[in-house]
Amino acid sequence: MATWRFTSFTLKYRMRFAGQKKRTSRHVRNGRNKKAPRFICWWKSFLWTRPACQRNEGYDLLNIFVDADACPVKSEVYRVADRYRLEVTLVANSRMRVPKEGRVALKIVAEGPDAADDWIADQAEAGDIVVTADILLAGRCIKKGARVIAPTGKPFTEDNIGSAVAGRDLMAEIRSTGEMTPGPPPLQKRDRSRFLQQLENVIQAIRREPGK
Repeated sequence: MATWRFTSFTLKYRMRFAGQKKRTSRHVRNGRNKKAPRFICWWKSFLWTRPACQRNEGYDLLNIFVDADACPVKSEVYRVADRYRLEVTLVANSRMRVPKEGRVALKIVAEGPDAADDWIADQAEAGDIVVTADILLAGRCIKKGARVIAPTGKPFTEDNIGSAVAGRDLMAEIRSTGEMTPGPPPLQKRDRSRFLQQLENVIQAIRREPGK
């Protein structure tokens, strides 16, 4: 009995797909369809069309704001954001290349040294992520509850932002006297790895927060 049921089920779908193949062949001959239809299991289709970060009920999507004019880790941001289906906003003073696929937007602000910083500080909210090396911008975003990561992977927090601002002011005072100070070292491969890991950790930490 079980064998008969299995055979009937198999014959039924063989006949269905045979008819589908026949129709497809005619379409291909007529040049109207170059691709044969694919059979996709309905539950796999449901999972694929659903963003991974939305499978947890009640989770609000966060945004990643990137101070993009001199950001060396934009490709790393794209990679992680695409995995979690997160919105990314590049903020810059001029046009730049943006991936065609994914949820990446480019916001061009007016010319000026603080225009991009002001826009990011105004838009960032609690639960968002800001990627910047600007210490003053980091401090403004932290006050609004956003998470801030430097391109080197160093997180700016309420505990260390005060010392970071003090160090910045000290170096600015030294430069004002005419003394030369060393600039930031070039970004290394280990810095990119640290940034990727830190971005992953911050996203997971935000998702674990109550109400997210």
